[in-house]
Amino acid sequence: MATARLKDLHKEACRVVIVGAGPAGTRCAEALVAAGIRPILLDENRRDGGQIYRRQPEGFSRDYATLYGSEADKARALHQTFDRLRGQIDYRPDTLVWGLTPGQLCCVSQGSHSTVEYDALILCTGATDRIMPIEGWQLAGIYSLGGAQIALKAQAVSIGRRVVFLGSGPLLYLVASQYLKAGAKIAAVLDTSPLRRRIAALPNLLARPGVLFAGIKLLAQLQRAKVPVHFGVEPQRILGDASSGVCGVHVRTAAGDDLQVECDALALGYHLRPETQLADLAGCRMRFHQVSQQWLLDTDEQGRTSVKGVYASGDSTRIRGADAAEHAGRLTAMALLQDMRQPVSSEALALHRRALAVMEQFSQGLYQAFPWPAAQAGALPDEAIVCRCEMISAGELRAAVSEKGASEVNRAKAFSRVGMGRCQGRYCSQAGAEVIAAAAGVDVELVGRQRGQAPVKPLSMLTEELKPGEEVAL
Repeated sequence: MATARLKDLHKEACRVVIVGAGPAGTRCAEALVAAGIRPILLDENRRDGGQIYRRQPEGFSRDYATLYGSEADKARALHQTFDRLRGQIDYRPDTLVWGLTPGQLCCVSQGSHSTVEYDALILCTGATDRIMPIEGWQLAGIYSLGGAQIALKAQAVSIGRRVVFLGSGPLLYLVASQYLKAGAKIAAVLDTSPLRRRIAALPNLLARPGVLFAGIKLLAQLQRAKVPVHFGVEPQRILGDASSGVCGVHVRTAAGDDLQVECDALALGYHLRPETQLADLAGCRMRFHQVSQQWLLDTDEQGRTSVKGVYASGDSTRIRGADAAEHAGRLTAMALLQDMRQPVSSEALALHRRALAVMEQFSQGLYQAFPWPAAQAGALPDEAIVCRCEMISAGELRAAVSEKGASEVNRAKAFSRVGMGRCQGRYCSQAGAEVIAAAAGVDVELVGRQRGQAPVKPLSMLTEELKPGEEVAL
């Protein structure tokens, strides 16, 4: 970790930039404002709240209970905090940070480019869905769990008339229950994790009995509504065609029986993956996390990265949930204040550390109960698509390994184009690495991780209308 102090600056002169206005970013900003610092808060979304507490658009009037269910009180509290902060921070919504150089961020907002300079950068970029492909997942009507949640929260629509939820993890049941509450027709919830894994994980899950009970309630709600819920399924393929999209899904049940469920939309996901692209561009060190089988940012317990002046907090560092992100956001603000030689409360530090220790134990239980299905990657048929942006199949990726010797993920990317599309590997790189590892017969850690490149997400730029005969200088 970077332990050197930030250059001596008065609080009023230090340019502190926070990226992300979810639970971590909001609590971080709150702590900095209380210390007399006015941070710049850049938010890709139109409104604050992040993904978990995403606000509905202006003009929508659904109440908190409808939007957030059991998390309504937490969402309301975070939104109220942000509303109080609005006049004390420089909030810039609808602003995508697409690139980074030392001391400067490259941004685009409504097609217009700008740069933002910083002395201290706090990345609260959150997480996105972690996807394991299934044959046919490139068909129209297939969404990530997060995408299905956005459609419901931000647009007040269901992704289909008859929806299947497939994958594993708490988000699977949360989004399914939100759709149920909204009146959508749920054809089935198909969980790849066997029920026995949850029983084995109970000692860690009981670290937060209230959260565990809330999860059990979500499952009970689905079962009371007579929604078919299947544990330990093995996905086979998504049914449909290119002209009409998805029409069903075929899985093998835990008992070994074939099960086919009709649907016109399917939401897919396996836990979450941290958004680390900006930290990667900043040169921050990463480490492989054995429990979750993915690469994470290497930070200390307060969010200091290996690069001086760059901090990270919340789900962008570890997937521990919204409650943990709020504690982490406050801790990271304290780290910055300490590095600026400002006083912080030792009691508050200890309180947030204790809370995060409990939440860390609970997250270990979640990974135990809902494991990443790495074996599915090796079992994908050659014709199955791994990279939807570039339409690269598992067979093409395996050929890069067998014919080109590309057992490292960036080399395989160069030969196959996997991860070169619009998502920059955010949705396919981890599953792609598993395909490579299985084909090469090595551990996935040895395959490495896909390096981040700018722009980290697709962006649009406005250009002046050309007059006849004019040319654009590139």
